[in-house]
Amino acid sequence: MILRLPWRVITQFRRSNKFEAIRWCSSCEQPPARQRRPATSKPSQPQKDLYLDHRRIGQEQDLYMINELTPGSIFFLPHGTRIYNRLLEFMRAQLRGFGFDEVVSPIIYRKTLWQISGHWDKYKDDMYKVSDRSDGTDVGEDDDYGLKPMNCPGHCLIFDSTLRSYNDLPIRFADFSPLHRNEAKGALTGLTRVRRFHQDDGHIFCTPDQVEQEIKNSLQLVDNVYSAFRVPSYRLLLSTRPEKFIGALEEWDKAENDLRNVLEQSEVPWEINDGDGAFYGPKIDILIKDSNGKEHQAATIQLDFQLPRRFNLKYKGADGKDDHRPVLIHRAVFGSVERFLAIVIEQHQGRWPLWLNPRQLMIIPISHAQSEFAHAQQEIISGNASDKKKLFSFMAEPLFVDVDERPETLGHRMREAIKKGYNYVAVVGPKESSKNVLAIRNLSDQSNKTTEYSAAEVRDLIIGKMNTFE
Repeated sequence: MILRLPWRVITQFRRSNKFEAIRWCSSCEQPPARQRRPATSKPSQPQKDLYLDHRRIGQEQDLYMINELTPGSIFFLPHGTRIYNRLLEFMRAQLRGFGFDEVVSPIIYRKTLWQISGHWDKYKDDMYKVSDRSDGTDVGEDDDYGLKPMNCPGHCLIFDSTLRSYNDLPIRFADFSPLHRNEAKGALTGLTRVRRFHQDDGHIFCTPDQVEQEIKNSLQLVDNVYSAFRVPSYRLLLSTRPEKFIGALEEWDKAENDLRNVLEQSEVPWEINDGDGAFYGPKIDILIKDSNGKEHQAATIQLDFQLPRRFNLKYKGADGKDDHRPVLIHRAVFGSVERFLAIVIEQHQGRWPLWLNPRQLMIIPISHAQSEFAHAQQEIISGNASDKKKLFSFMAEPLFVDVDERPETLGHRMREAIKKGYNYVAVVGPKESSKNVLAIRNLSDQSNKTTEYSAAEVRDLIIGKMNTFE
């Protein structure tokens, strides 16, 4: 049975000590009720004084679903997939500008890899194990495998696949392939706590002298991205050496000092989070607040001297010696794409900015006589030509345009478009079709003003606004 109500397979209601995460049990309880915003919150629209959980919005807008046969794994439905893909397209563009090359790495590795990296000893209870079909006759065959919970060991294999020179560094890999972590069933919560997820994962292999600049670049990337998403505020935590760690104390001290030096030069408030670093190195955690005042960890920047040593990674230095050890920087800005999407859903309360909206324009023909004209305009604006004998351009910017030609009143169809969250509505009647234009109304404009545009002008208008992240 497919459940279209995401909360029905999620965990028991309770409030987290940190930021009031709402959780539901698997006994098909009712979805979260509409919640009053705290007095300190600022609603995205003056008339909205109710705060909706991302699970309710996801159900109302058909963004995603969860099935009890695969708990903790998200099915993105067509409109949710549009938003998910837009997030990745956006991040890919930013990463290209910061010199990252995207790679695609396997999701399953032999246990030996995780033993080398140290994850098997520290992390195996949170991993999914897989057994090989081997009958045991292959001498030396490692029959135990693990689904990857992170990308860094695989990226170390890529770095080590060829001889590297100091002239090649820094080398920056980006990876969006799926990760799996065996989270406790009782902890699963909508999009915010899942078992299968994606990260905007990045790993930078650099010389010790390049560390400070790469950390600065990573913080700048974080600031750029959060500005585009209108994140109200964020703060930085320097998470230091935990009780259980690998590596020498001197290396940890140097890594923590490198991060501290960068933070002291930044203009963003930061504080020490003592003992909360990763087992292989210290990190900068970035906490963001959504429009309801809830705080979430999203981005992270981690400095790692241990994995390059464990994988015996080397590069040839300026002195001609090939025994130089790179430094590894782990970095993610969204963190979990699924969790970041939950934050964005609640931030906008389902009223999407144009560039993220899976429903950008609704064309409403007044009568059936204008239906053919409406569909012709839809093809032009969306960029999806109807001629199936021609190749479609993969460079064209896809726009999400629908036509509502149901035999309902014009007012009813207008209200439906508003309820579904379209940015624009275009009404076409005999006048518009004779002039080959559309009467466009911006639904965020309280004046209800309409303006006539040609289909090509509407497409240019929407793309122009999307390019400024409106």
